Amino acid sequence: MSSVPSTSGSGWRRGGGEVAERGRAATGAVHRREIGVPRSLLVHEAPACQCETVRQTLFEFAGGEPAFLALATAHHARCLQDSELNHPFSHPDQHPQHVQRLAAYWAEVLGGPPRYSETMGTNRDVLVMHSGNGDVTDLGRRFVDCFAHAADDAGLPDDPEFRAALRAYMQWAVDEVLSYPTAADVPASSRSAMPHWGWEGLLP
Repeated sequence: MSSVPSTSGSGWRRGGGEVAERGRAATGAVHRREIGVPRSLLVHEAPACQCETVRQTLFEFAGGEPAFLALATAHHARCLQDSELNHPFSHPDQHPQHVQRLAAYWAEVLGGPPRYSETMGTNRDVLVMHSGNGDVTDLGRRFVDCFAHAADDAGLPDDPEFRAALRAYMQWAVDEVLSYPTAADVPASSRSAMPHWGWEGLLP
């Protein structure tokens, strides 16, 4: 082991650790100056990314279109088993693709593709279709309960915040339908565009 002068100004101490460390610290800068690289072109460490993570929509979190088809299928089955909901859900003039249309509607409202509004109808059509059924407050409660249980039947994520958002949407949707005593009470301009619901509620 070599001996080097002490940096304290007197005596000698063994080991070149201090000198070697200083040499290594200066090597990069010296070498860059020697080869003539302009300081402005020297590569600096990039700052950490400050990008915000985009949260999934309720549609995406649920599992996409297959999840909503499963949800609509399970919900329809539960409504048929309900003693009060059975009649409206077994009506003979019900659309033959009712379940698929329901899945597309819910999917679009909760952040999915605009399949319903582009090929099946408007939100006002839905309001007109379900309004004018008299006092169906109890049916509305049963409908919401069936929807919540159908999420279990369909195997949707059991995340509490997600489930709360689903139930809040359905309660809001039922309340809106019940606010129109008859089809004539639905304004011509009433939400022709599809409403959209997110984690925090109704989106602007």
